[in-house]
Amino acid sequence: MEIRLFSRFGLSVAAVALTALSACQEPEIILPGEREDIRPAADTETVETRGSKPISLPAQSRNANWSQSPGTSAFRTTNAALSSAPRPIWSTSIGNGDSRKQRITAEPVVAGGLIYTLDSGATVSAVSPQGQVVWSTNLIPPTDGDSDATGGGMAYSNGVLYISSGYGRLTALDAKTGAKRWQKRLNATGSGSPLVSDGLLYLVAGDETGWTINTKDGRIAWQIEGTPSVGNVLGAPAPVIASDLAVFAFGSGDIAATFRRGGIRRWNASVAGGRRGRAAAQIFDVTGGPMVVGDTIYIGNHSGRTVAFDANTGERNWTADEGAVDTVWPAGNSIFLISDRSQLIRLNAADGSVVWAKDLPGFVKDKPGRRGAIYAHYGPILAGNRIVIASNDGYLRFYSPTDGTLVHQAEIPGGATTAPVVAGQTLYVVSTKGQLHAFR
Repeated sequence: MEIRLFSRFGLSVAAVALTALSACQEPEIILPGEREDIRPAADTETVETRGSKPISLPAQSRNANWSQSPGTSAFRTTNAALSSAPRPIWSTSIGNGDSRKQRITAEPVVAGGLIYTLDSGATVSAVSPQGQVVWSTNLIPPTDGDSDATGGGMAYSNGVLYISSGYGRLTALDAKTGAKRWQKRLNATGSGSPLVSDGLLYLVAGDETGWTINTKDGRIAWQIEGTPSVGNVLGAPAPVIASDLAVFAFGSGDIAATFRRGGIRRWNASVAGGRRGRAAAQIFDVTGGPMVVGDTIYIGNHSGRTVAFDANTGERNWTADEGAVDTVWPAGNSIFLISDRSQLIRLNAADGSVVWAKDLPGFVKDKPGRRGAIYAHYGPILAGNRIVIASNDGYLRFYSPTDGTLVHQAEIPGGATTAPVVAGQTLYVVSTKGQLHAFR
């Protein structure tokens, strides 16, 4: 009883003391003026459309081939010839489509009069320009199951098709018949895209190892290591050739430039970093693969950074606070990209400033509490004087490069799962259902 009385007495004293202290405080002063958010609106909202600027595009080129990743200038057709309003002309099955565990990651390759595809497993197909499957080869190792791995990339050179796969194999096939010439174990996932130049094949495997392999027999010429990272996107961008250097991009955001023949490093850089305020992801993987234009390399990551590097020294020319979810595309002193915030953006190639930005379809279900899934967009490329994007919402879209106006669209049954390619005045794209679609 005494303890209870003491406790009540103590509480009473404390209450009186607090009342006395509060009476001594000065009244709160409310400062005049408008209340601002802690972070500027530009850091929390998508980039606004800025308008347009004149653009001088290169002339359309009637290319017959799209043989490799376009990051290297020698293998890129900057403005492929294409009609202003392409229509579907045929579709054909090329194997398994996307599933919960497996995805198609290889863009079509066009060379030697055939179109080559890789499905979500490891089946390679050669398709004629009329849509007929000429040959098909399954590259799943006998010791593995059909769903044990996924992903891969392709490159064509001198009558040989080179395929990397998630099963950890690099394979050389005769491009006319599909017969196997040689196969190399990578001791890592091989879901990245290869680059072939002057008898050497360059590849990022396991997102942390750069391989250089002799195309004649599959023997290793040399290797380099990047920083390991677990936060990667399926597939790795193809290395690029810049003068006498081979440039590799790793899953950690590291960039390494090496001398092509000996593998000695010339410089190292990084594109790691994310957008402040609002970031769609904290994945620093290089998803906007290297793109060489003269002495400049443009490259972007998945978390809000696109960077221009000096190809000779690795020094930064500029940094844009916009991530690139696919390879950027240069044209007319501009850089076009699909941002990590689902926008098609035109940057000034000289300083990285935004010229204009256009919103693309975003959330699949744009309702509060149900905004997890978003539409995927692939590209862009420039063809027929239009910026072209393929999306898994079921459409192929064509935009004016001057101001970003949507000028045409065509339906892709099942939606796209790769970026489009153009050769022979025909656009090819692979759908999530495992079909190759042709538009002209």
